Amino acid sequence: MTGPITAGVDGTDESLAALAWAAREAVRRDTALRVVHAWKHRPDTAPEVADRDAQRAWVGDAVERAVATVTERHPGLAVTTDVLEGHPVQTLLSAAADAELLVLGSRGHGPVVGFLLGSVGQQVIAEAVCPVVLVRAGDKPSSEVAGHEIVVGQQGEPEDSAAALRFAFETAAARGASVRVVRAWSLPPVFAYSPGSLKLLDEAGGLEPFEKKALDDAVRPWRERFPDVHVVEHIEMGSAGQVLLSVAGRAQLMVVGRRAHRTAVGARIGSVAHGVLHHADCPVAVVPHD
Repeated sequence: MTGPITAGVDGTDESLAALAWAAREAVRRDTALRVVHAWKHRPDTAPEVADRDAQRAWVGDAVERAVATVTERHPGLAVTTDVLEGHPVQTLLSAAADAELLVLGSRGHGPVVGFLLGSVGQQVIAEAVCPVVLVRAGDKPSSEVAGHEIVVGQQGEPEDSAAALRFAFETAAARGASVRVVRAWSLPPVFAYSPGSLKLLDEAGGLEPFEKKALDDAVRPWRERFPDVHVVEHIEMGSAGQVLLSVAGRAQLMVVGRRAHRTAVGARIGSVAHGVLHHADCPVAVVPHD
């Protein structure tokens, strides 16, 4: 059974934009919408709302008002609401375990790049078992018009990007959109060549034809599975993040794979996903590898 599309809300403009995006996507995919808000009792607030029950009621009312906006726009959409006491990261990760995808708000551009995403969003993206979509405040349905593509990054072997490609093609099929699959490549250092790799390159006719064949091999199964989805295969020399961002202007959604790294201070997402999340104006989906 397909899980719901889950939106995490906290009252900010970003989370309200994420809620609206999640509702539209739930309608397209003919699935339910779950709205989750994580809260913690704050006894140090004003006396009239310091009581736990009073705070819980106040938070619940605020969430219900936000949900009312999407139920008015989408009267046939099945919506459930959960106001859960607990730490935001653990609460959202628990919600993601049963979700088809999790949708969160993302702050806009700022002077300090490393602080745009926030620690909660970064931890959730790095550890969630389902795709996580980040939506900026001001995102509009008009961005989902014909001519705006689903852009997805592909790298490595076909299996390395299979989850991201599947998500991109499923989303495109639901929207009637086209998919632009982007593979960036660069000249490897001389010492990286081995006799085996040199033989493969020679058989392919050079580096660029080799990369084109690698992309075609990765995309072919998804072309066959989604024959009605128009596909553009995009090969370009450069860093993956820069190449993806160079085509972001035509994207209604950017899709990148997630290869999380464990460090002494917790999980961190890869540099490509990190760069796209911070600089792309459109919503970005980060998809964990299978």
